[in-house]
Amino acid sequence: MRQILVISSHVAYGTIGLTPMVAPLQQAGIEVTTLPTIVLSNHPGLRRVAGKAVEPALLEDMTAALDANGWLGTFDAILSGYLPSAGHVAWVKAVVERLRELNPSVVYVCDPILGDDPVGLYIDDAAAVAVRDTLVPVADVLTPNRFELAWLSGVDVQSVQDAVSAARILARPKLAATSIPSGRAELANLLITERGVLVGKVEKLDRVPHGTGDLFAGLLTAELLQGAPDAAALGRAAGGVKHALDISRDSDRLLLSMMNWTHGIEPARIESLS
Repeated sequence: MRQILVISSHVAYGTIGLTPMVAPLQQAGIEVTTLPTIVLSNHPGLRRVAGKAVEPALLEDMTAALDANGWLGTFDAILSGYLPSAGHVAWVKAVVERLRELNPSVVYVCDPILGDDPVGLYIDDAAAVAVRDTLVPVADVLTPNRFELAWLSGVDVQSVQDAVSAARILARPKLAATSIPSGRAELANLLITERGVLVGKVEKLDRVPHGTGDLFAGLLTAELLQGAPDAAALGRAAGGVKHALDISRDSDRLLLSMMNWTHGIEPARIESLS
């Protein structure tokens, strides 16, 4: 059985952070261990929110305990998401390094949760810089949205070709970019590797619940850990997000409990960009 360590926010009400990341991994039969970087009542953009970041020192103690018990070496992959401070980023970097000592073939998936359109950055500037300078360079798979890809690369990403140029600057083995502009009515999801560029188009919607980026990262990671080819992994991840949005219309959150993970996800059509 494949095993993964997933690090992100824990939210009591709503489907952001760990909840949408973990769901597709578990549905795929992957054993998941989670560590929360922050504990919140609900999405921080709502009128009222309560919660607290989990101090990096405590997380260091927790991973040290996992290591002492002989469990860190059992992970096939690590997926990191929301990191509220530079201290959290430094801790994740140390965890990735330790996992690679124990298992050189471990896969690190970095979902660089820095911000989104139209708000911009919504984490501490120092944390964002730390993600860019210390985690992005060691990631095997990177999953930024349009804003994050532009911020990380310094390229004004306004088209599929812009996204490809930005990805080439970041030079990761696999970079999956979401919400890339592609005409008035569509957005593109891209998977960019040294071998080429894969593109899937999706309908551009005016309002969507929070958490689609987290869900996409979980879906893509699940597919890659199961050995799916790149095109199939991208198509399944994009199709899974579409299925979640279809059943969650008029809801303030993704209705993950209503998803038909086995038969409800129709993979998105994927094309190779020549």
